[in-house]
Amino acid sequence: MDKVDRIERRLKLHDMRVLMSVVEAGSMHKAAERLATSQPAVSRAIADLEHALGVRLLERSPKGIRPTQYGEAIIKRGVAVFDELRQGVKDIEFLGDPRSGTLRIGCSEYAAGGPVLAVVDRLTRQHPRMVFDIVVGPVLTLYRDLIERKIELVITRLVDVADRRDMAVETLFDDDIVAVASAQNRWTRRRRIDLAELVDEPWTLPPRDTGLGAFAAHAFRARGLAPPEAAVVTYSMHMCHRLLATGRFITMLPSYTLRLPARHSWLKALPVELADARGSMALITLRNRTLSPLADVFIKTTRTVAKPLATTR
Repeated sequence: MDKVDRIERRLKLHDMRVLMSVVEAGSMHKAAERLATSQPAVSRAIADLEHALGVRLLERSPKGIRPTQYGEAIIKRGVAVFDELRQGVKDIEFLGDPRSGTLRIGCSEYAAGGPVLAVVDRLTRQHPRMVFDIVVGPVLTLYRDLIERKIELVITRLVDVADRRDMAVETLFDDDIVAVASAQNRWTRRRRIDLAELVDEPWTLPPRDTGLGAFAAHAFRARGLAPPEAAVVTYSMHMCHRLLATGRFITMLPSYTLRLPARHSWLKALPVELADARGSMALITLRNRTLSPLADVFIKTTRTVAKPLATTR
């Protein structure tokens, strides 16, 4: 019997769950409360795990208990193990009723109101018992949640600043970023606009540490212009639309948001050239992760919804 076989016989999933809970809580006492058990039972589970592996897994720091490098290594694999178990339960539920299940998706604010909304609308009409938990956030936050297996897939515009070595990326369609205003805005009556003319206009833009916010700043700098100081900085699509509806504000949006799923006839793309406006909307999953059957259904439907956009500029 080799070392791995001996460890497999002595290692318990319960002890792994205890270890992960201690690290998440930062103390054995808090972990015991979360697990509805006693602190001595938690300490014993950690001791048994360390004895089975032959290394120290936890250490104390000024901020509480934290994992050693050995603890971090085993926790990383433990997250994958429990994720696969959860996926197995989902598989069983799906086999019992293929029309039901829960899928947790990450997407940008703009994708939520575009392709993700179109796919969810279609699937919930076909399968009313399906549940979709939509997590909206900046792309780097979504990537972190994907790696930590808090979400099963991500739909967002690709940005170059992100490390995607552990991710499988499927391009759905290419799309342009455009300057946008409401149909009643005075700039929509112009046939051509120079970007310099818009610097002092009232802008509403997302924060510059987001993909779209960074692009907006880049578009102005590429023309040798200082980026405008946005009158309203917000990641909220709802607030952005309400501000645009006043007829005073300008923003930048992916052009697909003007077409899918609802055509926003009251919004108009302004005839202004933006540098490096072309980008890719992508579906991103974690490499070597078994996807749930519901995720497979969602991905197939997403490809169908995205196909017309892949051939339309």
